[in-house]
Amino acid sequence: MQQLTPDGQKIINNIAQRYNFSPDAVFSMLQSVINGNGSMAQFNHPEFGGSGQWMRGGMIMLGDMFNNSLKNSVGGLCQELANLIANQPGLIQTGNFQSQNQGTQQQSNYGGNQQQQNGSGPTGAVSLFVPPPAGSSGNWWPAGLKFPNSTGAQNNVRYAYFATIRRLAIEANGHVTLYDTLDHQIGGFSQQQSVGGSITFTSQYGLVDVSTLPVISIDNEPVQKPAQSQPVTANSQQSPVNLQDANKEADIFGAIEKLATLKEKGILTDDEYSAKKAELLSRL
Repeated sequence: MQQLTPDGQKIINNIAQRYNFSPDAVFSMLQSVINGNGSMAQFNHPEFGGSGQWMRGGMIMLGDMFNNSLKNSVGGLCQELANLIANQPGLIQTGNFQSQNQGTQQQSNYGGNQQQQNGSGPTGAVSLFVPPPAGSSGNWWPAGLKFPNSTGAQNNVRYAYFATIRRLAIEANGHVTLYDTLDHQIGGFSQQQSVGGSITFTSQYGLVDVSTLPVISIDNEPVQKPAQSQPVTANSQQSPVNLQDANKEADIFGAIEKLATLKEKGILTDDEYSAKKAELLSRL
């Protein structure tokens, strides 16, 4: 997640004060608007009534659906943040950026630089975020993966799909996981409208859960696969089916051990570790 500059933090604090939201809530909405390429936002925060969605042009849905005052505040906030990031180089992506919304794609074509909400002045000369280190591309996906075939975001989750090398990078909860897409030809992504909702994609095999893909790395830390079992010999009493089951169990337990290591290093929180461990154990 990008770090705000001192000037950027002042801007967020000022906006938060004017809209009567906390800076943390405004910053989370800023990330949602950025993920929506400045034209939409899918968010989940208690100060905004839980989960909801905003789209440029006036469409807004909140969990607290009858709170018109909150709708007006959230709508104005999203519009102002969209205008704000329009003046920030590199935040509005062009080309193959796509944002999934319940099976449909919302295309961003915002190109204006207006500043009109609640008296906010021009902010084009102020950098919101600390620039990436020298020599860094600023891409959020793992180093060495330069040209994704498609990128997108939904519910504060970002993805980048690299079809030619069969890799899928997903950023969620501040962590980036790299998957092997095997022989899937991915055509689109979707996510359940809830915190921690599962991420699925469509391929030639239909709807597939991302969690079924092999994990290559988490936050650039390789997830090592356990050593393969010895091949079945003529004198072995173990059937090929049982050997496959054993290999599957070994892979799962190996992944759990790797998650434990990441938790000890502080890369994963206790809740993230418990959730992923329960998911892996459910495959046994």
